[in-house]
Amino acid sequence: MLTRRHIRIKVLQTLYALQKSPETSLDSYQRFLKKSMDGVYSLYLLQLHFFKYFRDWSLREVEARQKAYLETSKSTFVDPLRFYNNSFLTQITESEVLFDQWDRRKMKQWYLNEKYVANVHASFTKSDAYLEYMNLEQVGYAEDKEIVLLLFREFLAPDDGVYDFIEDEQLTWIDDYPVVNTFILKRFSAARKQTEDTYWLPELITEDDDLDFGRKLLTKVALKYGEYAKEIEGKTPNWDQDRIAEIDKLLLILGIAELLDFPSIPPKVTLNEYLEIAKEYSTPKSSLFINGILDNLSTTYKEEGRLIKSGRGLL
Repeated sequence: MLTRRHIRIKVLQTLYALQKSPETSLDSYQRFLKKSMDGVYSLYLLQLHFFKYFRDWSLREVEARQKAYLETSKSTFVDPLRFYNNSFLTQITESEVLFDQWDRRKMKQWYLNEKYVANVHASFTKSDAYLEYMNLEQVGYAEDKEIVLLLFREFLAPDDGVYDFIEDEQLTWIDDYPVVNTFILKRFSAARKQTEDTYWLPELITEDDDLDFGRKLLTKVALKYGEYAKEIEGKTPNWDQDRIAEIDKLLLILGIAELLDFPSIPPKVTLNEYLEIAKEYSTPKSSLFINGILDNLSTTYKEEGRLIKSGRGLL
């Protein structure tokens, strides 16, 4: 679920959040990083939990309308429970492994904030796609999955109310939201009727090396911050260190740490990664500034014999 770029962002968030704390220990840095990473998984589970409450809300709406239909002897659809009985939706919401995780984490956010479920449901059930699905002569797993994909892609993920709710729930979730949503979309697309239940509990980080990388990067910068900061002195023409934005300085220091103390990572990868992160977290001018400084430092380190890289295809 988490790529190395997202792990770099998590380290950046940790440093930015804690570096001004008066008595921040290395353990507190690592705990914050772990909590932030675990939060990504919690957000994934919360997004899937939305579908359980959405399905329940759908049933309540059908039952309310059926009561009205009894009084008027009219019905809109041949099978009003078609969406509630959607096989793909059932596959998710009745997953034993997901239910266990929801129960362990005591997830009640959607129950306590039903208005978001109701708003998405109202928009979705007015859509042409929903009406077309409900009016099909018959549906199978493919049609069931497609309508749930559309619900997620076009109604839940871009919903402003849900976005604001996620932002208020946990500090780092707003940065995780597009990553988690993209992952869910891919997960949904790849799911099959015979998919094992454990499919819905993917690994947060698939490679142990990636987790070690995040911990090591955070440790290096926490312990050698001053040393790395000195590398910038004299390398930023027209910019005093005091005038460099804090986020830009952290990105430079993280890049320097990788150049000097991570022999298995090619310099080009480091430069590209921090250029892309800077584009997202800083200004356009800052991203070019950061890339230029790191590129110059990489050249200088190589000339001085300090850029020691090992491994296939590395310099």
